[in-house]
Amino acid sequence: MSREVRRVVGTLHATGAFFDAAVCLLRRVGVEHRSHSVATLRSAQLLPRLAKAVPELVGGWPLIGHLPDFLRDPVSMLSRGWREKGELFRFRLGPREFVLFTGPEAHDFYFRAPEDQLNAKAVYQFTVPIFGRGVAYDASPELMDEQLGFLFPALREAAMIRFARIMSEETRWFADALGEEGEVDLPVAMNELTVRIASRCLIGQEVRDQVDAGFAEAYHDLQKGINTLGFFLPRLPTTAHRSRDRARRRVADLFSRIMSERRRSGACPDDFMQALMHARYKDGRALSDDEITGILLTVLFAGQHTSAVLATWTGLELVRAPSYLARVRDEMQDVYREEGAVTLASLKRQVALEHAVRECERLHPPLIMLIRKVLKPVRYGDHIVPAGTLAMVSPAVSHRLPHVFADPERFSPERFDPPACEDKQHQYALIGFGGGKHVCMGKHFAYLQLKAIWTVLLDRFDLYLDTVFPAPNYGSWVTGPETPCRLRYRRRSQASLVQ
Repeated sequence: MSREVRRVVGTLHATGAFFDAAVCLLRRVGVEHRSHSVATLRSAQLLPRLAKAVPELVGGWPLIGHLPDFLRDPVSMLSRGWREKGELFRFRLGPREFVLFTGPEAHDFYFRAPEDQLNAKAVYQFTVPIFGRGVAYDASPELMDEQLGFLFPALREAAMIRFARIMSEETRWFADALGEEGEVDLPVAMNELTVRIASRCLIGQEVRDQVDAGFAEAYHDLQKGINTLGFFLPRLPTTAHRSRDRARRRVADLFSRIMSERRRSGACPDDFMQALMHARYKDGRALSDDEITGILLTVLFAGQHTSAVLATWTGLELVRAPSYLARVRDEMQDVYREEGAVTLASLKRQVALEHAVRECERLHPPLIMLIRKVLKPVRYGDHIVPAGTLAMVSPAVSHRLPHVFADPERFSPERFDPPACEDKQHQYALIGFGGGKHVCMGKHFAYLQLKAIWTVLLDRFDLYLDTVFPAPNYGSWVTGPETPCRLRYRRRSQASLVQ
């Protein structure tokens, strides 16, 4: 196999899997549904001898398999597999065998399968240099669950009230700095804004104060540690890996200094860092500073970049749907005509805007595939999924199934309105934030953030997209639009509604 093919295969795993690794850490501690369907229980059993092999997608090449089609357009290739083979099919990318589970019933099996059958830890060892030793995928599943469980109190209602204020405030400062009119590269702008919001809400004010003084640069170097060799040989001393390791030490030093100062001064702000500083394991042991750093990086990686991408798609879709944008603005008039301030309560009332965000989650899920390793043969329906296979679900494919979503290629936030409520017809219809026991604990934070951002920006500016609507950039580790993606803005003549 050529070096280029090996590079592309590795890039596929590293880019497609890394944020699944971070996000599924948060999903592990989501709601555990007690009821299991008979079909699901039957699927999870070890296989009878006469079960069928998983059907294979036609068109693979010797050695490289379906890699050329996947590189051209992975979602089109996977969608073709569903049309030709149904909810379960296999394909090869280079030397690796994959099986895609598609549709609500297949998702039911995938999300509920125990760790000794579909295992994430076996796939995501390359995250250890970033998250650190003793946390996340360097910890036992029980310890991982315990660590992430410490974060639940920091997402309670009182914290969300404070987060809504911070999100609005950061976006107002961002909008004020834009001036009267101009042009922004929207993905870059949303990344910058969400780093500010996430660092302040999820980690602490002290980290937010360092965003422009070194933290953002270190965070970027950590992101660059996601690469081909890093997937297979995460400890190989390449230039990118040395930069990654230096950045990890810089972040650890910054967080340790902040924690030391808090202990010295007795300060106890209401944030994730402080929640972890107060936390104790079941055996009574406190978390070390490095464990706290690793968990905070997990949270930041899981939430920030995916939110930035989804915020970008939301703005783009609203700009090219003027009639629905008018509905969103009418709703803003109703909500803020008297209240003025953006609050948790006001954001909850903005149903039309939330449905636009959820429709962008459906059409443009930041993670187009989630991956687990099959540790021992399992049965789904009449088919064997053999050990060693990489099992996948693809939100990008499943969210466009015509028997689940009407006219699935069309941007139509109204599909979430009663009586249609298309996402409610099955528990696993919409899986942008996972499903079942894997529902992301930060889902409501993400919705709140995106609604706060676009409430302020739509209140302040009229927006224009002068180029064709951008295609997805499947070469990126989280699927945003092709860049540059420039949006023109002009400050609105009407007085601002929101403060």
